[in-house]
Amino acid sequence: MSLRLGALPQFKVPPKGEHYDVLIVGAGPAGLSAAVYASRFLLKTVVVSEDVGGQLNLTNVVDDYPATLSISATELISRFREHAEKLFGVPIYTNITVQKFSREGDEYHVTGTRGLDVYSKTIILAVGSRRRKLNVPGENEFAGRGVSYCSICDAPLYKGKEAVAVVGGGDAAFEGAILLSGYVKKVYLIHRRSEFRAKPFYVQEAMSRPNIEFVLNSVVTEIKGDKLVRSVVVKNNVDNSIRELNVDGVFIEIGFEPPKDWYQSLGLEVDELGYVKTDLWMKTNLPGVFAAGDAISLWRGFRQIVNAAASGAIAAYSAYTYLTEHGLVRRPALASKEAAK
Repeated sequence: MSLRLGALPQFKVPPKGEHYDVLIVGAGPAGLSAAVYASRFLLKTVVVSEDVGGQLNLTNVVDDYPATLSISATELISRFREHAEKLFGVPIYTNITVQKFSREGDEYHVTGTRGLDVYSKTIILAVGSRRRKLNVPGENEFAGRGVSYCSICDAPLYKGKEAVAVVGGGDAAFEGAILLSGYVKKVYLIHRRSEFRAKPFYVQEAMSRPNIEFVLNSVVTEIKGDKLVRSVVVKNNVDNSIRELNVDGVFIEIGFEPPKDWYQSLGLEVDELGYVKTDLWMKTNLPGVFAAGDAISLWRGFRQIVNAAASGAIAAYSAYTYLTEHGLVRRPALASKEAAK
């Protein structure tokens, strides 16, 4: 069915004033895993999110998620969603941004865009963090087609390739360059300065690799290609010279941007980089509020789909435990012998 010119797609929203046991913010691996487990605990569950898939939407092929061998990111996202939505009946509402929530008695009043106005006894935050982008021509066009934001995730996909570029000067960039140097013939490490934030160990290790070339005091100005990435244009900040490097991929490792201001506006404690502080059971400092996935301060140096999914399951279990311990949800009871007669 085609839309009339000027018409906009209509997205559903949760019924105004609806009450839930668990409201999950975010529909990436963490949020959808939490949805599966929360529904298995017989909790009235809902998911609201800006999109489905989160950072999985920035990659192409996944080959490091257990039991999947090699699978397209699109197919994996579809399976996550289908598991929660179709098998367990969890409603998933997209194109919604949660703006705030406030405590009202034993519940949280949750409001957001497009008229979101509901209540929930517990909340699981699985909004993740956004990878910083270069914001240069070609970056968005080739995302998942040669532009990657996770060296650890995608390095094996480039085995035997001629060359790749890694952009950044921190631990993630150096870890990525070192890892990639074992898969490809040439690695260009591009950094805007001549000094690095990475640990000295990583710097020394990268310098010892003969197939890693440092391109310093330089910035990427454009990413070129056809169906896939073919080259990257680099400008030297000192003499303004331009260099075009032939590469099969560009790995952008310049950090993450968690929504620190939003977290703090809600009263959540965050670490020095803005990630939500949780304990090992995904509990935050707010009663009944849990966090999972890339939103949390745990495992900051190792962001993986399997970690996100596991933390979502743990958050759901903690939400269930919180609800039962506070008498906010009824445990299933066996019928009495008299009632069964």
